[in-house]
Amino acid sequence: MSNLTFSEAINNLSDDDVKVRKEAIESLVGVTDEEAIEPLIKSTTDENAQVRFKAAEILGSMGDMAVDKLIEEFKNAEGKDKRFLAFALKETEDKRVIPYFVESTEDEDFGVRKVAVRALGELQAEDELDSIARCLEDEDWGVRLAAIQALGDLATDESIKLIKDARKAEDDKDFKKSCNKAIKKAEKRKKAKASGKAVVKVIPMSTIKEMEKSNLQKAIKEYERYVEAKQPKDAPYKRLCVLYRKENDYDNEVRVLKTACEVFADNDKKLAYFEKRLAKLE
Repeated sequence: MSNLTFSEAINNLSDDDVKVRKEAIESLVGVTDEEAIEPLIKSTTDENAQVRFKAAEILGSMGDMAVDKLIEEFKNAEGKDKRFLAFALKETEDKRVIPYFVESTEDEDFGVRKVAVRALGELQAEDELDSIARCLEDEDWGVRLAAIQALGDLATDESIKLIKDARKAEDDKDFKKSCNKAIKKAEKRKKAKASGKAVVKVIPMSTIKEMEKSNLQKAIKEYERYVEAKQPKDAPYKRLCVLYRKENDYDNEVRVLKTACEVFADNDKKLAYFEKRLAKLE
């Protein structure tokens, strides 16, 4: 556990010793101070991969706060320096970045193209189907695979057909398996959309609980996906309320409790828990 102050951590990001920079970047996980944005952007080009990735992850978790500066830097970056900026932009989940990812599907760097096309799927950029489809012809296997995954994320009749066509044209068995997996996911998502259900990608609760120890803000973001999808599991709602309580975030805790009351309206036992907690707050 680092005892660095915010200022010390920011200063140490430029230290010559990689161990010092690693400690600094770890201590900034979950930061929401705008003053950290530019130093973190600089760290996405650090010579150490762990520092680069963690800096991008932190920037992504800052969301709207960091988007404008990330976009500006992304437009002027080239080659490998652009890869982690692309990852950070993808993690913000801000639809304003879509045009920049469309353009980047033709970037000279395969790593940038890979992140760009994957992001278009995750951001549900259905209007950019042609840009995603072009990546199926990319010279890099990883980019083609990312395109298949992106098409699976879109889960439309057109995107599923493109996956099937790509599967038919490809001889590689592993690629075909990836196509099968993407089709299965797409058809499941398509069915959920048709029934009016929110299609949200969630990760296991056990993973998010571990995440709480190292990146509280990201853990909150992942729990919120369960709430957004109105998942019929009470644990994510309870855990999220606890975290908001620790953050003294009254409004968000009340919002989650009210959503839980709506979701578990037909389950008296679970409903009673959330109603009792809500009554104490209102």
